[in-house]
Amino acid sequence: MVRIGSITLDAPFFQAGLAGYSDAAMRLVARRHGCPYCVTEAMLDQFLIQGGKGVRAAELRDEDHPIAGQLMGSHPQDIADGARVLIGLGYDVVDVNLACPVRKIRRKCRGGHLLSVPDEAIAILDAVAQSVAGEVPCTVKLRRGTDDSPEAAAAFERIFEAARRLGYAGAVVHGRTVVQKYLGPSSWPFLRKLVDQYGCSDGFVIGGSGDVWTASDIERMRSEAGVELVSVARGCIGNPWLFAQARALANGDPDAAARPPTIHQQRDVLREHFELSMSLHGQRRAGMLMRKFGIKFSLHHPRAEQVKRAFISVASLEDWRAVLETWFEQDGPGRPADVELAHTGEADGI
Repeated sequence: MVRIGSITLDAPFFQAGLAGYSDAAMRLVARRHGCPYCVTEAMLDQFLIQGGKGVRAAELRDEDHPIAGQLMGSHPQDIADGARVLIGLGYDVVDVNLACPVRKIRRKCRGGHLLSVPDEAIAILDAVAQSVAGEVPCTVKLRRGTDDSPEAAAAFERIFEAARRLGYAGAVVHGRTVVQKYLGPSSWPFLRKLVDQYGCSDGFVIGGSGDVWTASDIERMRSEAGVELVSVARGCIGNPWLFAQARALANGDPDAAARPPTIHQQRDVLREHFELSMSLHGQRRAGMLMRKFGIKFSLHHPRAEQVKRAFISVASLEDWRAVLETWFEQDGPGRPADVELAHTGEADGI
């Protein structure tokens, strides 16, 4: 059991917010495969406080709990107002994004680029905490600094300590710097040092992020880095079975944890995911969105390259059904997803 304020999770991992991927359809599929908690992709405070499409896009389904709404912004009052919108929509946790390394975010000085201006970052954390006023837990997503300089390390420490002082329920720390973006290894030794220095005490949970691709990586991060909670980001795109495998591993069943989904299990999830996406976005947009998911799902198929090429051409429900009828009609064992291929792509738990 892991507690995030008043929220109790029955497993020590969750699905991170993934730009361009982790909509309600992906989250619901993950939950049905054992994911205990999800974070939305980052929502700009302005989209929420202006109402309209931004608020409609943030609306939740009954099954989609517990959930954290992840906020990003540049100005304390605006992001605080955005937090109030999330509470009104029924979110269980408000998560502040101080981690996104994307260049266009830097121009607005938000996300991970706020780590270079700790006074501004702390003002945002303070404003959100005061706005929420204990109604729901607050958490923060961080990277370990803007870069590897002593100045960046000192700024990170100030912000991290401020989150604890302001009553945040926890922090999830990505082991890469903002400058690294998604390249190079995530520093699990940094996470271990952080846990050893602060401990997971006083109700403040320290979570880790970066280089989690398999169920065994979840257990390894908990062991090597000492974190209480593991964020699963790019590793679960097209692989919701990872969560069930992680539960099997925790329950002492390594064979089940290592068993890839069969072709029919893949087919059923692909069909389910498309139907959920259509219910959210309509058939035309779902056809476009699901193409990139299909490419990721193809890693589990014994004929991965052919299936990948078939999914690249998908643009409609009819195309999707044709791929399933051609490549997923006959059952058989799947193959373990190639970890190196799984590393490709720009989405990240930002």
